[in-house]
Parts: sequence; structure tokens; C-alpha cells
Amino acid sequence: MKKSGITIGLAVSLLILAILSLFIGVIDLDTLSLLSGDVGQLRIFIISRLPRLLALLCTGIGMSVAGLIMQQLCMNKFVSPTTGATISSAQFGILLALLFMPDSTLWGRALFAFAAAVAGTWGFVWFIQRIQFKDVVMVPLVGIMFSNIIGGITNFLAYKFEMTQALSTWLTGHFSLVLKGRYELVYLAVPLVILAFLYANHFNIVGMGRDFSKNLGVILFMGLTIAAMITASVVVVVGAVSYIGLIVPNVVSLFKGDNIRGTLADTALFGALFVLVCDMAGRIVIAPYELPIELIIGIIGSILFIMLLFYRLRGGRKSVRLGGAVK
Repeated sequence: MKKSGITIGLAVSLLILAILSLFIGVIDLDTLSLLSGDVGQLRIFIISRLPRLLALLCTGIGMSVAGLIMQQLCMNKFVSPTTGATISSAQFGILLALLFMPDSTLWGRALFAFAAAVAGTWGFVWFIQRIQFKDVVMVPLVGIMFSNIIGGITNFLAYKFEMTQALSTWLTGHFSLVLKGRYELVYLAVPLVILAFLYANHFNIVGMGRDFSKNLGVILFMGLTIAAMITASVVVVVGAVSYIGLIVPNVVSLFKGDNIRGTLADTALFGALFVLVCDMAGRIVIAPYELPIELIIGIIGSILFIMLLFYRLRGGRKSVRLGGAVK
């Protein structure tokens, strides 16, 4: 009952803040005007506020679930789309699309981002599997270095071919440009999250180690592909949003344990709530101007990351190493 209460509390809080967020912005919306059918108010609501809310929810849910999957499959609490080179690989894919298909649509760029994100994530996993010293901190550090290498190549190519300004949209996550007709790609996170729910038990089995799974390779490939595609769909629409997939699953696991089946729903809800709160803060702090959500999440996420790092290293609940050893 106590754990169910956490889920219900998260759901109710998310619903209340989601409704409140619809009325935060430069232009004030009035409930009575909306209900009376005011054309101007309805246009703002349908074209801007509602799409932004839906994109926020899909981003929070998708990135959190992606991080949870990666942590479970890699058996390390500090692996995520940020520390697993997934985000930087998706950005590299977008740059390739801009270079080779400058007139490509959002979906065309998404295909490049999907392919690059999957390749980069698998490259990271292939690399760490060949490292002998797989400490709980060593693995994400390798991922950060790998991510910086990909980011360096991306920035070099962007500078060389004068694409820096064009690429800048995807380097910093923000929702200010999310409008009707320009965000629907992020809906792809919904069926992918549903797949994650369906195969949650399989991901748990893989997390137990090689000896417990007869189809380890298939499940591992599917799980990492789901995480990479969710991340790429978010990066293409709103840009890089770090720390969500790293922080949210860790915070939820402190209260509900490490069983992915039992924490998946709470991770999705808390991820959506976390992103929504950060976005609302970005719109309020210097109103009527707006801070990028990446700035807000970066500040909060870095502080929480350091706290979680100390907690895990001091023997926190199930600080997991690759290879199945549990601290």
C-alpha cells in the first residue's frame, strides 16, 4: 500500500502541474475565455501550450525509461543516454543529415539520428565489455569520454562545413520552438515505452547476468535499441536534455528498489514530473523571458549526480558493477 501510495501521489501531482503548466507563458490564458470559445485563446492553446505539454510528458517519460533500461542491461546505476554516448551520437547523426541531406524533413533527420544513436550506444557497450576493470564509476567515466570524442568530431565537422549555427538547435534542449506540426515525432516514445513495459521481466533477467538468460543477445539488442530510439526522437525534436535518464531511475530505486517491473511506472511518472517542474521553473524565473530546460536540469542534475555518486560509493542500495557483482 505504501508503494502504491507513491505511484498515486506522483500521478496526482503530475496531473495538477500539467494543468497548471498550460496557463504559464508570455500570453495569459483565461479559463472562461477558452470555455467560451475565444478564437485567439484557443489558437494559443492548441498550437503552442498543448503541444508543449505533450512534448514535455513524452520527453520525461521516454528519457527516464531509456535510462532505466540502460542501467538494467548494463548492470550499472550510472549508465544512461548521457553517460552512454547515446545523446552525442544522435547529435552526430543529425549533423550527417544536415551535411548530406540539407533539405531533409524532420523524419529524414530522425532516421540519421536513430541509426547513429543505436550505433553509438552499441559501440559504448562493445567497448566496456572489453575493459577488465569494470568499476561502478569507471564505466560511466568511459562513456563520458567516449561521448566527448563523438561530440568533438561533431563540433569539428560542424565548424569545418560552417554548420555550427544550424546544429546549435540540437545542442541545447529547450521547448520554446515546440509547436503544432513540429513535435509529433516525439510521440514515437509512447510505443517504445509500451514495449519496455511488455519486456520488463526480460530486462530483469538480463540484469541478473549471462548465466540466467538463454536469449541474452536478442534482449540486450532490443533493449538498447529501444533506449537509443527514444533518445534520438527526443533529441531531434527538443535537442539534448541531459541527466534525466541518469537521475530519475536512481531516485526512484531509493524508494522502490531495483526491480524494473516494480519501478517502471514510477520512473515514467517521476520523469515526466521532473521535466515538467524544470520547464515551469525556466518559464517563471526570468519571465517574460525563458531559460532553456537544459540549463535548469543541468544545474539540478549535476548536484543530484554528485549526491548519488557519494551515496552509491558509500554502500548505497545495490550499487551494481558489470559482471553481476553487487555492493
